[in-house]
Amino acid sequence: MIDFEQITLGILAGGRALRLDGADKALLTLGNETLLERTLRGFPGNYFERLLSYNRAAASAPAPGLRVIPDERPDFPGPLAALEALAAACRSPWLLTVPVDCRDVPESLASGLIARVGPDGVLLRDADGLQPLIALWRVDALRPAIAAAFAAGEFAVHRLTLRLDLRSHDISPARLGNLNTPADFAAP
Repeated sequence: MIDFEQITLGILAGGRALRLDGADKALLTLGNETLLERTLRGFPGNYFERLLSYNRAAASAPAPGLRVIPDERPDFPGPLAALEALAAACRSPWLLTVPVDCRDVPESLASGLIARVGPDGVLLRDADGLQPLIALWRVDALRPAIAAAFAAGEFAVHRLTLRLDLRSHDISPARLGNLNTPADFAAP
């Protein structure tokens, strides 16, 4: 069984946020917390390390205890590039990834993923379907799979998942939701 000390938490917050006029999603607030604070609260645990995929100019991490990892590829090429950078920076055998813009994250989510892990990892499925950015990845399998996906011109994360032996952790009928537009922040 995998324990938290073998896992690096990788939070994806490096996108352009075009539907939010380019706002820094990690620092946007919902309720009384930034999205980054909400994400960290949703993933408690004694992780090996916490990484933040972050492509903004910052003198330091937007929250303590995070190592900032920018994309290795220029011009915001998307979530696959964020996974590539996080996997390259990861110093533990397992990488747990989550986007910073999830609306509702149950505190048991990480434990549930760990319990369902397959040979190369496990992906989350909720009421909206497969959520390939919320996953626990075996780093030694993830790195070459990402390289092969880029070499084949496949930039969608769901295509990457087909290259790996991953299980699914289904939390339906629960729904995590995404915070991508101003209307998403206004919804109850």
